[in-house]
Amino acid sequence: MSFSGPANFRTNAARALADEPLQQELARFSRGFQVKRVEAASRLPEFEALRDRARDIKNHCLAHLDFYLERFEENCRAAGGEVHWCATAGDARQAILAICRRLGAKTMAKGKSMVSEEVGLNEFLAENGVRAVETDLGEYILQLRGESPSHIVAPAIHVATEQWTEAFRAAHTDRPADRSLSDGSEIMAEARAVLRDEFLGADVGLTGANFLIAETGSSVIFTNEGNGDLSQTLPRAHIVIAGIEKVIPTLEDLSVFMRVLPRSATGQELTVYTTLSTGPRRPGDLDGPAEYHVVLLDNGRADMLGGEFQDMLRCIRCAACMNACPVYKQIGGHAYGWVYPGPMGAVLTPGLRGVEEAGHLPNASTFCGKCEEVCPVRIPLPRMMRHWREREFSRRLSPAKFRYGLSMWAFFAARPALYRLFAAIAARVLGGRRRWRLLPFAGGWTGTRDFPASEGRSFMSLWRSGRRR
Repeated sequence: MSFSGPANFRTNAARALADEPLQQELARFSRGFQVKRVEAASRLPEFEALRDRARDIKNHCLAHLDFYLERFEENCRAAGGEVHWCATAGDARQAILAICRRLGAKTMAKGKSMVSEEVGLNEFLAENGVRAVETDLGEYILQLRGESPSHIVAPAIHVATEQWTEAFRAAHTDRPADRSLSDGSEIMAEARAVLRDEFLGADVGLTGANFLIAETGSSVIFTNEGNGDLSQTLPRAHIVIAGIEKVIPTLEDLSVFMRVLPRSATGQELTVYTTLSTGPRRPGDLDGPAEYHVVLLDNGRADMLGGEFQDMLRCIRCAACMNACPVYKQIGGHAYGWVYPGPMGAVLTPGLRGVEEAGHLPNASTFCGKCEEVCPVRIPLPRMMRHWREREFSRRLSPAKFRYGLSMWAFFAARPALYRLFAAIAARVLGGRRRWRLLPFAGGWTGTRDFPASEGRSFMSLWRSGRRR
């Protein structure tokens, strides 16, 4: 499944709920990351204090983003690198293509990068004669299957082992047809063997960045596979693509995020690799790229600064919010229709694509608050989803029935005596049975589940009578 656009959320969600193999994979996934996060956090007594510190660092950076970006550029160039400022996705694609053409590059080894998905890089490069190969194991299987990621940390979380096997047999036709691919270790061994040639033959390498260090001009990636290091050290040029919000002030600040991000993402105390890259290969270095480029992408992020959605730019892409989200765990990532799924996508996608296109996403929430509870930088995701809902309503983008219903509720809510009267009547009308299988004006609920019946008295009536629960 590829991205079909956030405007198709309702159709995508219905299809995901009816997809039995997907439901099985999502059920298996939901039992993993959450438990590991709790266990990892419990072993670090200062975890909550570190979350506060991480939030404060990001808030400080966003308040002085121009300063830290300029300092990053200065130090990156002092180390021999080059910075490319890109206002739009198209600018970023063109900047990367220009580097490839100048070097005569025909192949690219890619580490995992959600920003490259955001700008549609692979398809664009293919149209212009550059073959980009995903080298992250999950991204690689998705590339073979012609799919997009469904999770920002574990992109192939929705793919069953049998589907991996089918894709490998279809793509790797030079290998024995009767070979065993029955478990993960055999799949990884085959991917390693196939991708080794891609690393060695790539003209350029591209990675994302978890952080950019203003103090040193470095990019940082947290990974659990060696592909990130190989993608940036073996080819002639290393290209980093990152959003402008990824900059942090110092290496000391990085140490804070090294402790909260892995625990929040996968329940690890540290990722297997934490790699800092500062400029190209220097005289005397045994390896490394001859060129180092950082493509800094805005693409709507600057418009979020100074407003009610600025807090979203604190996001460090750990996916803790989607791991905890009851909606995501029922429908998966593809239903959201674009690169960023789950609660963080429900806030970020309208900011980058517009509420006109992505207005469904902020409504796909139970508002249980789990996303904010687990966020390592304490982003108030439910509050910002409510802001998007308000904008959708004020622009008359929400369904007419919803607007009229909300207006009717507001009418009664502004008149307490009338509200209590009709609430008491509704409680009696809806009482007297265990549940309702069908209700007028509530077909969206009763079409898939029963509506619990009232006890026969309104909340205000129970409160006045002293039955406080």
